[in-house]
Amino acid sequence: MSQVWVTEELSQLGVIKTGNTPKTSVKENFGDFIPFIKPANFSKDGSLDYDQDGLSELGLKSSRLIDKNSILMVCIGATIGKTGFTNIDITCNQQINSFTPNDNLYPRFFYYAMLSQNFQRNVILKSGQATLPIINKSKWSQLKVSYPQDIEIQKQIVAKLDQAFADIEKAKSNAEQNLKNAKELFESYSQNVFSQCGEGRLEITVGEIGKVSMCKRILKQQTSTVGDIPFYKIGTFGKAANAYISNDVYQEFKQKYSFPKKGDILISASGTIGRRVIYDGKPGYFQDSNIVWIDNDEKLVLNEYLYQFYGVCDWNPSKGATISRLYNSDLRKIKLSFPNLDEQKNQVAQMVKLSNQTQSLQISYQKKLDLLNELKQSILQKAFNGELA
Repeated sequence: MSQVWVTEELSQLGVIKTGNTPKTSVKENFGDFIPFIKPANFSKDGSLDYDQDGLSELGLKSSRLIDKNSILMVCIGATIGKTGFTNIDITCNQQINSFTPNDNLYPRFFYYAMLSQNFQRNVILKSGQATLPIINKSKWSQLKVSYPQDIEIQKQIVAKLDQAFADIEKAKSNAEQNLKNAKELFESYSQNVFSQCGEGRLEITVGEIGKVSMCKRILKQQTSTVGDIPFYKIGTFGKAANAYISNDVYQEFKQKYSFPKKGDILISASGTIGRRVIYDGKPGYFQDSNIVWIDNDEKLVLNEYLYQFYGVCDWNPSKGATISRLYNSDLRKIKLSFPNLDEQKNQVAQMVKLSNQTQSLQISYQKKLDLLNELKQSILQKAFNGELA
């Protein structure tokens, strides 16, 4: 078989279309006559979700039909370069360009070609440096692809890539399942610990452990982008601060008003409810009402035990118009069952051990994921260097 490879622009190799959206004000444009693909309908494996949105026969007249065996690519925004393959006739919106190869070419070969690092890099380069990256149809059409002229070689390469990618996905799935099993073991043990009751355990409300506390309100004019003391708002809670207050304000408020002790468990009370941070005693100030803690003397419940409990707690937050909130009254009512202090230490040690194992597996999983993604690109590079045929 001929191993002759050529390099040509997409425009020379098939039909290119940019999708469009029919008038949304006309409800009759939408239905289930034909799938209507958007960027959110692209799966990681290149398949498309055909069941989310669709057009009617009327809507199709105002859109563009994309033939089966076409390659689709998102050409605007944060997911630019995202690539999919359709095995049925579809339509798509204006954020997506499509390429339907000529009959003498094997479509899935060009799907893989567009996944390659070289093609993806050129997409980014052609999209410019604007805040919102975009590559229009004209520029996209000029991107080049190298391919063997013999369609049988194209098919051979695709068969090898299909097998290699299937093996990689299986490896990913196995690693993901191992991680899921570890998380479930940790969650099961934690749930079991905190659901126990009866002899040797007390059950009280969180409000009976200590007072719900928060820092004094800091006014906007008291903050700056640089300064002495980090000021943690709900958006930077548990992360790096992006606002600061003066040391004078910090010392005054720390002395006059509520302030956490080292080891107290800080909780997010708005947005993502129940995010936990163990206060390390370092200088820092926390946004009032959005970040709270229980003033716990640890005579009944260890802070370490409370930290683990918060990790599995059903917060049942009050739902506002735009944001969830954990009110002090909600927090006070939450019930907690616990053993004596020595047993709390034993249970915490076991939970920490399981948590560390889960985190270690998470790190291992991410490393494996990175390696498998690198392997994908390595295999693609070999394929388009003519080394897989």
